[in-house]
Amino acid sequence: MSVKIPKNVLKTIAGLEKAGFEAYIVGGCARDLIMGNKPKDWDITTSARPEEILKIFPESVYENQFGTVGVKMKNKEDEETTEIIEVTTYRIESKYSDKRHPDKIKFAKTLEEDLSRRDFTINAMAIKISNFSIQKEFVLSGQSLISNKISKFKTVKNYKLIDLYGGQRDIKNKIIQAVGKAEDRFNEDALRMMRAVRFAVTLNFEIEEKTKNAIKEKAKNLKYISQERIRDELEKIILSDYPTRGIEILHQTGLLWSIIPEIEASYGVMQNRHHYYGPYNTVYKHLLASLEKCPSKKLGVRLAALLHDIGKPKVKKGEGEKATFYNHEYVGARMVEKILERLKFPRDIIEKVTLLVKNHMFYYNVDEVGEAGVRRIIKKVGLENIHDLIDVRIADRLGSGVPKAVPYKLRHFKYMVEKVSQDAISVKQ
Repeated sequence: MSVKIPKNVLKTIAGLEKAGFEAYIVGGCARDLIMGNKPKDWDITTSARPEEILKIFPESVYENQFGTVGVKMKNKEDEETTEIIEVTTYRIESKYSDKRHPDKIKFAKTLEEDLSRRDFTINAMAIKISNFSIQKEFVLSGQSLISNKISKFKTVKNYKLIDLYGGQRDIKNKIIQAVGKAEDRFNEDALRMMRAVRFAVTLNFEIEEKTKNAIKEKAKNLKYISQERIRDELEKIILSDYPTRGIEILHQTGLLWSIIPEIEASYGVMQNRHHYYGPYNTVYKHLLASLEKCPSKKLGVRLAALLHDIGKPKVKKGEGEKATFYNHEYVGARMVEKILERLKFPRDIIEKVTLLVKNHMFYYNVDEVGEAGVRRIIKKVGLENIHDLIDVRIADRLGSGVPKAVPYKLRHFKYMVEKVSQDAISVKQ
């Protein structure tokens, strides 16, 4: 796939080079281009110091200590608005005493020094564009960059790939591997361990063995990371195409204990009745299977699918197939509220997930519940949430190992919801 480089990115590079400085497309942006994907953000690294960038682009914003300047460019779609291109000075970082931030930022002299501080090989590549005109369209072909011939310095037409740590190789082999010694990278910033998991599930790659072992060794250091940063990575894992695999890797590496230990508490807790003999016969297996089979792509619904039975370990009575989990939905709802508050989720997400977990056991039998009963359910959860509640029920069913997502009872319930929601009359008690 070929990707067009936005004109404002070319203008930024041209401005830096005209002033006598080096400028490269770098990091995740370079990775996406090499993989033939359109980057969500455009990142440029340069030999220019922040004060020199500000001289070239006087309208820029510099409000951090990391050498990143936000270069303001007029939006092509709307001349009245601007977009920000992030430009960061080459840098190397000193000791990370708090496992989160470098004690001191030092500006580097070379691109090679800058790339050595990056987290994973697939993010430690840079692309230099040359012989271009900002008046003409510039298209970069990822396929030509990651051809069969792999080298540290590769020139293709009018751009050059700098790959000092085997990023091309790892993209071809679908591997997440730390730059240099993995333990050092994770000591520098413990969040990188979650980032490894996130990249594994968003790119559908495997984590290289030494890198994975280093995560296991350093997993407890995640406690030094702010809940907001952890939440952001968790969201990306949950919203990926392989969220269940992500949670399983978090479990395997020990990271889950520092994120949602309540899920770890469900590991090995046996289910009851028909679940007892099924493929997902523990609460942990059931929660992960429910997430995997959730039909919704909404964050709140996926979180509800993952956490809907989180209260079961606390309320379990007895053993074997006759064990009980009375009121687990209410206990679970209270737990979910605390979990999501701890992880600093927005209030609307907390309320939504708590509501869905609390009501996921709603009762509906075709012969017993009529229109008035359906109206009561709708009033309880809100018409705006009813289809999300149905999706949680579907996830719950499929996560129990049953082959049919929507049985007759659930189809009839959906029909009744549509029927009563057409009424202008307020919901009856």
